[in-house]
Amino acid sequence: MDLKGKVCVVTGGSMGIGLGCCRVMGGYGAKVVFCSPDFGDGRSAEQALRDDGVDATWIEADVRDEDAVRSLIDGTAAQHGRLDCVVNNVGSHPPAAEIGDITTADFEALVRLNLTSTFWGCKYATPHLKQTRGSIVNMASKVGQVGQARAVSYVTTKAGQIGLTKALALDLGPFGVRVNAVCPAGVRTPMMEAWAGTLDDPDSALQREDANHALGRMATIDEVGEVVAFLASDAARFVTGQAVSVDGGAGLGYQGKRESRKTGEQEGRK
Repeated sequence: MDLKGKVCVVTGGSMGIGLGCCRVMGGYGAKVVFCSPDFGDGRSAEQALRDDGVDATWIEADVRDEDAVRSLIDGTAAQHGRLDCVVNNVGSHPPAAEIGDITTADFEALVRLNLTSTFWGCKYATPHLKQTRGSIVNMASKVGQVGQARAVSYVTTKAGQIGLTKALALDLGPFGVRVNAVCPAGVRTPMMEAWAGTLDDPDSALQREDANHALGRMATIDEVGEVVAFLASDAARFVTGQAVSVDGGAGLGYQGKRESRKTGEQEGRK
């Protein structure tokens, strides 16, 4: 894969999967512009990426603000004279909850953060990508394909991203613009570790997450970044409208009531 000469925007690139995308895409030669709303995290990530040899620029932006997304996209294209790829990565997973305990305000807030921001990223990138025959990568989730218990809001937003991806791929195909989604299962991110930290036994919780995958572990952020880099590259020039599972086999077959090789305890499927 070769991304030299390409200019890529990654939303939420200061940590987690977004940071992995920035690092990997930059390693293949892309100029990476990423955003986050936090000054400290953004500047620290920018410096870390530059120390790794990545041509990275951090922009302060909150993707819940339409004008901020427009400015991020248009400003990047103006600064660099082109735009080749947008990775709509920003997202959050709220605590588990039954539908009766989810307020309308909370539901709509998550839709705005996870799905509406993706719509804006696609909308404002499209004119620039038509000029370069570029691509869009939307960071969805495996649960957007298969569902997840007590996660109605999150699954709705991720399924919506997949639908947006497929519809937009049809609209932009005649212009040579490709649109794909990436659907990770468990990824070892700060958000995953923070979730485990809310439980009585964080280490055991993370081990169970590892065991949900046929490969016996969660993905790293760079492993997801490799798939995103492929989809952004010319190596994937005939791939569009796809929801690519990066799930380590988590979606294969029925795994419930499996005997753990490590502990001998019965494990239930996530």
